Amino acid sequence: MVITQETHIQADISLVWRAWTEADRIKEWFAPAAAIEPWQGGRFELYFNPANPSSMSTSGCTILKAEEPHLLIFEWKGPDPFAETMNHSGQLTSVEVGLEPQQDGTRITLRHDGWKDSADWLAARKWHVEAWKDMLTSLKSRMESGEGILCCQ
Repeated sequence: MVITQETHIQADISLVWRAWTEADRIKEWFAPAAAIEPWQGGRFELYFNPANPSSMSTSGCTILKAEEPHLLIFEWKGPDPFAETMNHSGQLTSVEVGLEPQQDGTRITLRHDGWKDSADWLAARKWHVEAWKDMLTSLKSRMESGEGILCCQ
């Protein structure tokens, strides 16, 4: 039941890594506010409603593994409609972002694991399948457009 999404971005792996691990860069394509500490045990907090940090956020999530520039694994909380299902401490899902350099850019493989079998969990998983597609499209578009801080080292 793992969600797996892949995309190719015409950008150097070091820039793609930074897009995931620097708060100022992740705000360009994923969430309007973020607190990221790119090391094992560091924070991976995205705030989709910065006016209310306890709502629509990954507050309290941490990085489980960071192997620059190839592998980032972090805890994940779902949006408010799925909070009762998937946002309990000790039962969080995890997201793995694998980066592989290629001749013309970087291949990203995203794996979201930890899903359970109940109807509520299946609804949350179905929502995330589409959300991750949209998120990777946003990252690809932002990085390949040459706009914002993602284009510059």
